[in-house]
Amino acid sequence: MHTIARITVLTLALGLSACAVQRPEPTTNLPPIPPSQPSPTPSTSPTPGKSIPAKPAKPVPRTSASFAPPPGGNSHWDQKLGVYVLDDQTNTFYRQRTYYRWNNGWSRAVSPNGPWEDTNIHGVPPGLGKQFGQ
Repeated sequence: MHTIARITVLTLALGLSACAVQRPEPTTNLPPIPPSQPSPTPSTSPTPGKSIPAKPAKPVPRTSASFAPPPGGNSHWDQKLGVYVLDDQTNTFYRQRTYYRWNNGWSRAVSPNGPWEDTNIHGVPPGLGKQFGQ
């Protein structure tokens, strides 16, 4: 019994001593990161007789950061609806491996060509339910 205890103590001492021999990495003093605040902009008051050009519209994202687009279909991401809108099929949408179609009521399928099964507003993403209602 004493032999096992000695071997255990020696093993622990040897293992812990390896940690004590390691030297820490030298720390480098990095410059402080400045706070992120909007930079002041010069006054843009209009000069009489001159008009200020309109800012270009923000481009609409074609894809979502959270959801993959439908396989093999032309579509675009609609941020308001929270789904992909299929460009070549009217009132057909896609999100998370499911296609949704509005035709005086909701139906869903795993393929854009069906087979379609009827569902209600609770079976579609929230943005679609708000847009089309039922």
